[in-house]
Amino acid sequence: MPLTALIASYDHILLDLDGCVWVGDEPTPGAIDAIAALRAAGKGVAFVTNDTQLVDEEYVRKLWRLGFQASLEEVVTAGGAMQFVLAERFAGHAAVVIGSPALHRHVEGAGLRIVNDTTFASRADVVVVAFHRGFDYDELRQATQAALRGAFLVGSNRDATFPTEDGLWPGSGAVIAALETASGRTVQTVGKPEPTLVQTALDRLGPGRALMIGDRVDADLGAAHAAGIDGAIVLTGASDRETAQAASKPSPVAIAERLQTLVLGAS
Repeated sequence: MPLTALIASYDHILLDLDGCVWVGDEPTPGAIDAIAALRAAGKGVAFVTNDTQLVDEEYVRKLWRLGFQASLEEVVTAGGAMQFVLAERFAGHAAVVIGSPALHRHVEGAGLRIVNDTTFASRADVVVVAFHRGFDYDELRQATQAALRGAFLVGSNRDATFPTEDGLWPGSGAVIAALETASGRTVQTVGKPEPTLVQTALDRLGPGRALMIGDRVDADLGAAHAAGIDGAIVLTGASDRETAQAASKPSPVAIAERLQTLVLGAS
């Protein structure tokens, strides 16, 4: 199917995953056809996510399982960005981690020692924090104690929620807020709306005009603006039409019911 005039005007399309390409474990309606059409038209494609529940290879496997083609080079994650930051600054140091097993693997891959549930936890050099379904009071306590002793605090993103099949769930922003409230400290984040993930994707895609498509005005549109590219919003995730229409500085170049509508003009 032919692309819409808007999408045809770009060389590269950057896609958020949760709420744009899929919700939970289901593709958004028509997303498989939309992304296949982007590839058929020769557009560069990248998947850019704040989620840290999987490592990059697992995101590739999930994309294939749900019916999308994807390569490891096309996937850019907050966990991968976190690993890069930690490896550059804190290799060999001790860390308390609030996060999924995948995030633990990223931290270990950066060369840090994870000291959760040890006598060294309160003296950790770094606290790494992101959403995970096993979040509990004990890890918040350990992270708070390390933060109060001056540990460097780094988080995945400030997304307050993320979309699932049964509605919005609390996201990494909610977990980060708990740590910041308890410690009186500010967590440095690496995910959207910081430009790091988008810039990484652009570096991999090469020269050309690029568009970021996502479901969050704050994170996706903000990251696009910070990286100097256009952004568009789909309504299959966290943002409703009223929120998207009210967005300014930047405003989205388009608002669509879903990815399929934006890419193919399908109803």
